[in-house]
Amino acid sequence: MDQFVVKGLFSGEAPSGLADMFMITNQTLWLAISVLCIVALLVWGSRGRAMVPSRLQSVGELMYGFIHKMVEDVAGKDAIRFFPYVMTLFTFILFANLVALIPTSFSVTSHIAVTGVLAMMVFLTVTILGFILNGAGFLKLFWPSDAPAALKPVLAVIELISYFVRPVSHSIRLGANLMAGHAVLKVFAGFAGALGLGAVFPIAAIVAVYGLEVLVAVIQAYVFTILTCVYLKDALHPGH
Repeated sequence: MDQFVVKGLFSGEAPSGLADMFMITNQTLWLAISVLCIVALLVWGSRGRAMVPSRLQSVGELMYGFIHKMVEDVAGKDAIRFFPYVMTLFTFILFANLVALIPTSFSVTSHIAVTGVLAMMVFLTVTILGFILNGAGFLKLFWPSDAPAALKPVLAVIELISYFVRPVSHSIRLGANLMAGHAVLKVFAGFAGALGLGAVFPIAAIVAVYGLEVLVAVIQAYVFTILTCVYLKDALHPGH
């Protein structure tokens, strides 16, 4: 599990105490690389705004259109004003997941410190927005109007608990999937190194798992984003 240890980029030691609060770590480096990749695609790649788009511009436009349609279809047309926030979440998680697959890189989204902050930001945004837009009407989200009267209090408690568990499940789902995949890759890589010339099976397994990890990186970014849209819909339309 040493591949998940946060270390100082120059000292090679883990941060400890307030003295290392501003230490540049491997996590800091790969967070910055993820952001630079997003800038390269969405800013530099589309700077010409050509009628016949380049490959980078085409990828950026496809991503833009995909997330725009997701927000509109899941949360409704009145949620389009929150599209920049949802787009930012998707692109950051996607690129952070993908650059983590580069050999000797660092997986920032395997850390609960990152995924937890992202999930808590969504939770607080949705909750505050729900009360701002609906006032006390936001509490309709926890009161099932169609249920039998005797079951309503029980279901309300269950709904309340499940609501506050959202940031936990939202963050752990992303972090655990990334951590598990990287751990499996490291295990098979260890087998390949130990077997020497007989490492055909471990190497084949590494290739297969690596392909699966690329798929998981994209799917987990999609899942995190679509859940954000679902939660956003609850804030905009709590009675639905």
